[in-house]
Amino acid sequence: MTPTELKEALLLMCFKHVKDRKERILESITAVEDSMKMEEKSSAGDKHNTGRAMLQLQRENIGMHLMQVENIEAILHRVSIYSANGMVKLGSLVTTKTANYFLSISAGMVSVNGSNYICISVGSPIGQLLMGKKKGDSFTFSGKHVVIDDVH
Repeated sequence: MTPTELKEALLLMCFKHVKDRKERILESITAVEDSMKMEEKSSAGDKHNTGRAMLQLQRENIGMHLMQVENIEAILHRVSIYSANGMVKLGSLVTTKTANYFLSISAGMVSVNGSNYICISVGSPIGQLLMGKKKGDSFTFSGKHVVIDDVH
């Protein structure tokens, strides 16, 4: 598998991660809205107002999560896996002796062809350390000195 094919597979996994999160959030929104409709039909008075207010607050919180996921999805659409100038940037695949990193979104560890890759955002602590580095550069993370073996 070429580095570009590998990055394409990793990017697809990141999109799936976001899609799954978005679906769960949309299901939660539907459940809260259904509860709000039931609350409207079933009661009146202070108890009704309190229940409705709590559901409305829950709906707003879930809406904030949806906005965050949509922002993450927008970042994924900006990831370029085809341009490689040897410098770490959004869309880079970075290999070290301790781990392999794909700079995209924080999606955790994924496995492709039996190898593990950590999908990290450029805003994460390690993502910030990696940005702009190139093959042979080093950084210190959690007290450990790490050398970049390759950047694709």
